[in-house]
Amino acid sequence: MTQSAKSRLSRRAFMAGTASVLATPALAQDVNSSATTEIERDIGNIVRRNASSFRSLDWQPFFSDTKNGAILVDIRSRALHFWSEDQTIYKLYPTSVPLTEDLTRLGRTKITLKDPSPDWRPTPSMKQRNPEWPDYVGPGPDNPLGTRAMHLSWQYYRIHGTHDTRKIGRRSSNGCIGLYNEHIEELYELAKVGTQVLLI
Repeated sequence: MTQSAKSRLSRRAFMAGTASVLATPALAQDVNSSATTEIERDIGNIVRRNASSFRSLDWQPFFSDTKNGAILVDIRSRALHFWSEDQTIYKLYPTSVPLTEDLTRLGRTKITLKDPSPDWRPTPSMKQRNPEWPDYVGPGPDNPLGTRAMHLSWQYYRIHGTHDTRKIGRRSSNGCIGLYNEHIEELYELAKVGTQVLLI
């Protein structure tokens, strides 16, 4: 067997063995309770990131118009696309996406609230399971929602930032769409309440 073939086999074995390795806890939204956030599954130091299908798209196949602006979140490619209402601005950002299909909500929604300084509180059930958790996490580097959050019309779903940059490009949330903080800050200024959102 050639060295190149051995290298390919070794890489395949490595990726197969580590694709689901999970390690450090991170906070994310709980989409199945009256809470706004939940501790999600651990994220490992070595988890395969998405590196394909990250390409620009046209808005026409997905929206009838760009009134109020338009956001397309492609779960498969783990990318968020934004078009301004006048179509002069187009942005493409890498994202984190939900861990599993049952946590993934697809379809049309819109931005209903923009939070410039998100904070987080655990629910009573979270505190029962994890009494060591804080009662409140204020805005700042420990906040699981990063530096900005935009609420969707679906309860408990948000597009938000994250201080844990390992999450971007991975299945790492309990329903929300996460962006690097610098990207959510840019998108926050471009999008507005009423911006249409489609998750596919």
